[in-house]
Amino acid sequence: MKKILVICGVIILIASCKKGGGDSGGGIVTPPPPNAAFDINSINDTYGAIAPFANVLQWGSHNVHDPAIIKVGEYYYCYNTDVGYGINVRSGVQIRKSKDLVEWIFVGWVFNSLPTLGSNFITSFGGTPFNSLWAPCIVKAGSEYRLYYSLTCSLPRLSVIGMATSANPEGPWIEKGLVVTSKNDASIQTNAIDPAVIIANNGEHWMVYGSAWDGIYSLKLDPATGLALNNGEKGVRIANRGFTGGKYNGNIEGPDIIYNAALNKYFLFIAYDWLQTKYNVRVMRGDNPNGPFFDFNGANANINVDHGPMIIAPYKFTGHSGWQGVAHSATFSDGNGQYYIAHQGRPGIDSYYMNLHVRKLFWTADGWPVASPERYAWEKDSIISQADIAGDWEQIILGYNVVPGYGTEQSSPDFQNSINLTIAANGTLNGNAANTWTYAASWLQMNWANGFTDKVFIQKGRDWENKKNTIIFSGLNNQGTAVWGKKK
Repeated sequence: MKKILVICGVIILIASCKKGGGDSGGGIVTPPPPNAAFDINSINDTYGAIAPFANVLQWGSHNVHDPAIIKVGEYYYCYNTDVGYGINVRSGVQIRKSKDLVEWIFVGWVFNSLPTLGSNFITSFGGTPFNSLWAPCIVKAGSEYRLYYSLTCSLPRLSVIGMATSANPEGPWIEKGLVVTSKNDASIQTNAIDPAVIIANNGEHWMVYGSAWDGIYSLKLDPATGLALNNGEKGVRIANRGFTGGKYNGNIEGPDIIYNAALNKYFLFIAYDWLQTKYNVRVMRGDNPNGPFFDFNGANANINVDHGPMIIAPYKFTGHSGWQGVAHSATFSDGNGQYYIAHQGRPGIDSYYMNLHVRKLFWTADGWPVASPERYAWEKDSIISQADIAGDWEQIILGYNVVPGYGTEQSSPDFQNSINLTIAANGTLNGNAANTWTYAASWLQMNWANGFTDKVFIQKGRDWENKKNTIIFSGLNNQGTAVWGKKK
C-alpha cells in the first residue's frame, strides 16, 4: 500500500512504455572503459548532475532502491527497483555489477518492457499496471538464474510476483510464470510484492514475501520450476507487528532470509515503517526456513507486537544531514564467511535521492547479526589494539519511537543522533569511574552505571562523513538495542 502511494505518486516519475512484450528481455548496455583508479570520494550523497537518464552509465551506486545482490565468479550483481531521481526512467529491473561492492557498473535491465503475464493478470482484474517493477530477488538454482519481480497497480493488493530465468546473470531473461498473486477483495491475504527466496539445506525452496495487510508470508516453491509448489497457494503468515488503537504501528514489508551455517540458524530480516523516513531493519531467527522465527526476547515473530533487534535505522553523525529510509535489505555472503547487508539510503538533505549502501555484518557471541555503522569501503578484517581504542568517539544508540500509520503520520525520519563518548585509557567511560570498559579482541564491553551493558565488535572502517579511515564498533546492549560508534 505504501509503495503504491510513494513510488508511483511522489518519489519518482515512471516513463510510459508499451504493455506486454516482456517475454524476453534484456536491455543490456555497453559500459565505458574502466577508470584507471576509482576515487571513492566521487560517491556523493546527492547526484543531481548525473541523475538524467542520458547519464545512466554514470549512476554507479546512485538511483538504487530495494537491492538484491548475488555473487557470481568475481562479480557481485545488483538488481533493483525501477527508480530515478526527478526523472522519467524505463521499466525492466535495473542491473549493476561490481568486483568490490564499492564501484558499481551499470549493466542494463532484465526486461525490455513490463512482463506480459504479470501485466495481463492485473489488467484482467480491472487494474492498470504501474510502469515500474519493484523489489526483485535473485537466486541461482543449479545452472539457472531465477529473477523474481513485483508488479502492482493503484488498486490495493492487486499485485503479482512473477519469475524469469536466464543462464547468465546479465541475461537474456525469459518470463516463466507467476509465483503468487493477490487481489483487491476482502480475502485475508498479504500483498504479493517483495519476494525473497532461499534454498534450504534439505533442498526445499521457500519464498517469503508481503507488505502490510496481513504481514509476511512463507510459500513453498517447486525446486524444478521456481514457481509455487501448489498452484494458487498463498502460503502462511510467519511474521507480523504491533498495533496501536487497531492501526499498524507502521508498515511491515521487504523480507529477506539467509542461512548461517556456522550458527545453524535461518535469519529473517524485515523492513518496518515508511520507506522515505523511518524505514528500519529488524531481524529474527529460527531453525527452519519457513519458521517459526523468534525475536531477541524469544517471542514468536508471528504475534502482534513489534519485534527486534532493530539493527539499522535512520541515523545522523556530527556534521552530516543523516541517512533515512535505510531498509528493505538484502543479505549475502562473499563465499568465504563474510556477510554483508545492502539497502537503500536517502540523505537527510533531500530524501528523494536513493543510494545503495553496503555494510559488513558481524555476529555477536550469542548469535545475532549486527551491522557496521558505516558503509563498506574495502577495509580488511584486523585486530584493533587496546591502546588504539582509547580516545574520543561518536556513539549512536538506535532507539525507536512508535508512530502508528504510514507516510502522512511518519513524516519524520526520527534520526538517531550521535553523542560524544570518551573511552579513557584508565578503563573508565566519559570521565565517570562508575562507568567501566574491558576489551578482549575484538569485543569491547562497556558497563554503565545505569545498568546497561554494551557488547560491541571493534573493527576498521571508513568515516564517510569526514572522508577518512577510522575505527568503528557495532553491537547490542543487554536489552537488545543496537549500539554504533566511530572514533573521531
